[in-house]
Order: sequence, then C-alpha cells, then structure tokens
Amino acid sequence: MYSYRAPLRDIRFVVHEVLDFEENYRAYGREELTRDLLEGILEEGARFAEDVLAPTNRVGDEHGLVFENGQVQTPPGFKEAYDRYCQDGWSTMVFDPEWGGQGLPAGFALSFGEMLVSGNMAWRMYSGLTESAALTIAAHAGEELRQRFLPKMVKGEWSGTMCLTESHSGTDLGILKSRAEPQADGSFRVTGTKIFISAGDHDLTSNIVHLVLARLPDAPPGTRGISLFLVPKFLPDADGNVGEANGVSCGSIEHKMGIHASPTCVMHFNDSIGWLVGKPNEGLACMFTMMNHARLGVGLQGHGLSELAWQASIAYANDRLQGRAMTGAKEPGKPADPIIVHPDVRRMLLTQKAFVEGGRVLCFLTGREIDSAHLNPDETARRRSSDLIAFLTPIVKGFLTEAAMEVTSLAVQIHGGHGFIRQTGVEQLMRDARITPIYEGTNGVQALDLLGRKVFGTGGKSQQMISARMVDSIQKFGTLPDVSPFAAELGKRLEQWNKLTAELGAAALKNPEEVGAAATDYLHIAGYMCLGWCWLVAAGVATKKLAENPDDDFYKAKLVTARHFFTRLLPRVDSHMAAARAGAAGLMALAADHFAIA
Repeated sequence: MYSYRAPLRDIRFVVHEVLDFEENYRAYGREELTRDLLEGILEEGARFAEDVLAPTNRVGDEHGLVFENGQVQTPPGFKEAYDRYCQDGWSTMVFDPEWGGQGLPAGFALSFGEMLVSGNMAWRMYSGLTESAALTIAAHAGEELRQRFLPKMVKGEWSGTMCLTESHSGTDLGILKSRAEPQADGSFRVTGTKIFISAGDHDLTSNIVHLVLARLPDAPPGTRGISLFLVPKFLPDADGNVGEANGVSCGSIEHKMGIHASPTCVMHFNDSIGWLVGKPNEGLACMFTMMNHARLGVGLQGHGLSELAWQASIAYANDRLQGRAMTGAKEPGKPADPIIVHPDVRRMLLTQKAFVEGGRVLCFLTGREIDSAHLNPDETARRRSSDLIAFLTPIVKGFLTEAAMEVTSLAVQIHGGHGFIRQTGVEQLMRDARITPIYEGTNGVQALDLLGRKVFGTGGKSQQMISARMVDSIQKFGTLPDVSPFAAELGKRLEQWNKLTAELGAAALKNPEEVGAAATDYLHIAGYMCLGWCWLVAAGVATKKLAENPDDDFYKAKLVTARHFFTRLLPRVDSHMAAARAGAAGLMALAADHFAIA
C-alpha cells in the first residue's frame, strides 16, 4: 500500500525557480509574501496532507458513507480532519480579511490544493466546493447576504454547494424546471429537485449553504431566464447562528464507481426560503464564477491523483522483483531484478512523470495568472491575464483529467495483477479519477468551449495570444544547447497548430458541425502544446541550474523527462491533427436510426 509524501522539491522548483511567485508578488506591492513565508505554508501544508489527511483516504474509500433518516454520515476520521483543517486556519487562506480571511493569493494556494487532493480527493471536495461557493457569494451577492453567510463559510463552520443539474437537465441548463416565487419581504420560495449534488448533505458542518439555479415566474425561456439563489439548509437566527430547518432535504445518495467518501446527493427544495444572488435572470453568469473556479479545481484533482499514482508506481517498480535486465543481472544477489530495469516499465514511468511534472507547471502557471488578474497594478496586464485564464481553464480541466486517466491506468499496469486487486490501492486512484473528465462540464463541453468560444469566439485572438507566449519562450531558451532540440520541436508544432486553427475556422463558417467534430482533438492538441511550453521552460531553467552545479541529479532528471515528452508524447499531436482535419462528414453520415441493435 502506497504512502503519500508531498513532492516539496518539485513544488519548490515550480513555485520559486520556474514561475518565481515571490518576485511577482513584490511587483504587485505584496512584499510581505516572501519566499520564507511561502516556504512555511508549503511545509505546514505538507504536514497536514501527509499526517492528518492521507491516513483517511483508504478508510474513506472502504467505509464509504452512511445514509440514514435523510442524513449523511461521513467516514471515520473525516470530521476530525476537517476540524483540524479549520482550527489551523487553512479554510481562511484565500478570502478577504473583511470576512475573516488571510488574504493570501488564490494562485499560490493551488500548491496546497494539490497536496489536499493527493492526500484525499474525496475529502477535499467538501472544502473545495465551499471555497467556490463563498467566492461566488463574495463576488455577486448583496452586502446583507455577504455579512450573514461569508464569515461562517470562511471559518469553515458552514459549507457550500452548487446545485445545477436536474434529472432531465444536465449540460443543457436552459431546460431546468426548478422555480422561485418572490415574497413580500424580498425573499423567494424555491421549489425543485437537483441531482448529482456533491457534498449536498454531511456531518462536517452545522449548516450547508446551497447555491441553486431556478426560474422566476416571468423568466424568459432558455438560459436567459435562469436566476441564482442562496438557500441554506438551516435559516440563520437573529444572532446569525443555525436556526430552524428550511425545507431542504437529501432524498438519497448515489452509489458510485469512485470517490466513495464524497456524497453525491439528490436534493429536494420544498418551498425553501432563499435569496437572490446577483440580478434576476442573470444567474448563469454569476454561477460561472463558481463553475470556472470548480473547473480549475477538477483539473487540479486530475493532477493530484496523477501525482499519487506516480508515487505508488515508482515505489512498486523499485521493489517488485521480476526477470533480469536485458543487459545482464543488476541485482545478482537477488533471485530477480526490480522491474524498473525493464525498458517498457521505464516508458510507463517516464510517461507518468512527464504528465505529472509538466501538469504541475501548467496548473501553477494558471495560478500565477489568477494572481496577476487580481493583484497586478497594470490594468492592461490584468486584462491579458484574465484572457489567458479563460483560454487555459478548459485545457487544465479537460486535458489534465484525460492525462489522469492515462497515468492512473499506467499505475495499475505497472502493478500488474496486483494493481487490479484492492490490496495495493492503485485501483482506487483509477476509479476516483474517472469522474474528473465528466463533472463540472464534460470534457466534450470543455472542448467545445475551447474551440467554439475561446478560439473562434475571439476571432482566433486567444490562440494567437498563447502562441505569442510560446514564441517568447522558444526565443528565450532556444539557444541553450540542451534545450534547442525541444524548442525546435515545439516551434514546428506551433506552426502546424496555427495553420490548423485557420483551416478549422474556415470550415466552421461553412458548416457549424465542423466545430463539434474537431473540438476534442483540438483540446488534446492544445493540451500537448501547453505541456510542451511548460516543459520547454522547465528544461531551460534546469539547464541554467546545471551550469552552476553539473552534478545535480534533480535537474538532470528534468532534462531526461523533457526529452521523453518531446520525443514520445508531443508527436501524439500529429494524429490528433489528422483526426481534426477529417471533418464532420464521416461522423454525421450514418442516420441516427442506424445506431440500433438489429
């Protein structure tokens, strides 16, 4: 059974050497965010994830949840870990001091978020959703609602959820039926049933604040008629504490493939009292604050699970004895060599390592842009960062979760038959990872968002923007001898990507189905290109560090892994480009009634 250890050396490499968070904060006037302070947060966060949270992961998967009398009970140890999380102040990290927060940058907090996911993904969903809900309330709710709910949520005393999906309405929110009736006192009576509500009920907090999409009586049809309401499980009393029940109940919980310790609830709102968040009929725009935050969180989930799978794989590969190396016995005193001597096992391990370490740079790079969008004194730079975040969000969510499926699958493969049974624990990682390409907008939706809205919707400007950033990095590091082959490969593929984007744009003008036909392959292309960009920069930094200390194995390993990415993984874009060019005709040629069992 694997034991999680926070990868602090590599996190430090990305935070301090590749992205230099401290220098950015200094430029933003946040001089108090020194390297020593950031280091302290990382070290304490690692201790919490390793010592408090990780021991609950296997317990949560095996014990699962108990649902009795409409109440959800979390697995043993979850409540204690959550209380410790709040007592240590972790719940307050990213929030404004006005609401009891520490005001730490949300982008840097992703490094701690990764450790929480690797420690226990199912547990992290409770606190992660609360962060998303509280940030949405802070951004869109009126002052009275913020004063009543945010201090409790920031402290972690109350949690939050997002309630979108209905049994007939998943991705197509325009057909949802939940309704809200206005009351004389300014409140609303919300009625409807929502499904697939993560953390919809549990025993970690005394109250749960639901953000619910519903329709007003005079709402126009479609997504233009959706409003957002804050509906607590219990109404606050005159002192702001938990008061009477509010007609909110959990009807059942789902029995799922993975994340067994995270309750996925059917929630009933029966004439529940709620309050409008934002303006009438503009609820979807408000909810996108939460959805985009959650989508980046899901991408981080994929990355965190990949890290855990990689750790389990290298431990097993170094320990498991099977066969002899092709060049002769490496452990002649043992009956066989460890399987890490075999080239195919090395192929799988390096593939995992390339996705994990490149994905970390991509996640934290997005985090750095989040901080720039909020803290940069230059308005133009803030707007540029916001545009980059919008482009990267579907890639982080879509591509890193697809990568997680490959990395966790490779972990099972490396373990062989022992990976397929529960004893080693890696099968749990693959089961847990399987939800990440599905929820918070399926990866097909992310692909459509990327190509249809972020690329074609901006006239190609967003893709040109990120291409320019890649060109800057190619020029900056391309002259380094060890890095120049990587720069040449990325530059060649960048020209192909730009050409493909123009071709698909022209095809989409003639037939809109071309967007849907090419979108998923385009998302994968964008993902590999962004990871290539990240690996180019990481390799460039490592090369400069090796010039100072030629014997540092950490930086040598960076170059070896970068080479694996550029020679074995980046070429995958060729097949995705061919598929994207294949067009919609082949997909749409067969009549729908032919997709049937004869």
